[in-house]
Order: sequence, then structure tokens, then C-alpha cells
Amino acid sequence: MSKQDQQLFEDIYQKCFPMVLQMCLGFMKGDKDLANDLSQEVFINIWNAVYSFKGQSTYKTWVYRITVNTCLQYIRKEKKKNKLSLDKIEQTFVDESQEPNTDQNQGLYRAIGKLEELDRLIIMMVLEGQDYDNISNVLGIKPGNVRVKIHRIKKRLKKIVEHE
Repeated sequence: MSKQDQQLFEDIYQKCFPMVLQMCLGFMKGDKDLANDLSQEVFINIWNAVYSFKGQSTYKTWVYRITVNTCLQYIRKEKKKNKLSLDKIEQTFVDESQEPNTDQNQGLYRAIGKLEELDRLIIMMVLEGQDYDNISNVLGIKPGNVRVKIHRIKKRLKKIVEHE
């Protein structure tokens, strides 16, 4: 690996680690140890692929896509082993940038944990502050579809939170 690729990787790591960890926490329903392990796996995948970045999107979009693919691959692998039941895990997600362990955050992230995989991904990206176009690029769907999906996800989350 060239010095330029190494520097690029270090820059990506410094800029994207908090976002990657938060995405992994969302997918792993707040299991910090598992999210840390998965974050390391994401950065191993980035390290192995940094030379192949073609510049067709921003680095952040590229990292999102790698993060999503790594998380989904892990979930699918664990489902096959029947070791991880996504419907039965009762963990809370804590956003490190907000007040830890607030009841409102715990309730919201428990509700997010009850959503389907794609819906969790979308709402985590919304919470991260991503715009519709960026979410669209990461998921490979049209921005109009993203808007509709976000609206429906918010409705589902409201119902889940109200019934808890």
C-alpha cells in the first residue's frame, strides 16, 4: 500500500469512526462490544479496499456503503448460525454525542431495534443528519423513495413508542 493510500485511510478513520460506530450500534441494538468489533471489521474492509476507491461518490458515502454491507453481512451470517435473533435482543442504544442513558433515548433506540434492517439503516442515517440525496446514494434508491420510506418509518416508530 502506498503512503498516499495509508494517509487517506488515516484521514477516513479520523473523520468517519464516530459515524461508523454509531451505525454499528444501531444495527447491533446498542451492544457496544459487538459494535466495536464490527467497527473494526468495517475499517479492515476499508483498509483492504482504499486503493480501489474510484471517486464516483464522496468518501463518506463510500464508507457508509461499506459499513452497511459489513453490518448486513454480519447479521445474515449470524442468522444462518441461529445465534443472533434480531427480534429477541433487548438492548438499548446510546448515542455517545448525547446525554447517555436518558429514558427518551433508550425508548427511541429500543423502538428502532424493532424495525426491519433496511428501516433501521435509513432512520440511523436520518439521525446522523444525512440528507435524502446521500441516503439515496448509499442505498441505491431514488430520493423520492427515501422520503416516502422515512415518512413511513417515523409513523411506525411513533406507534411502537406509544405502545411501549
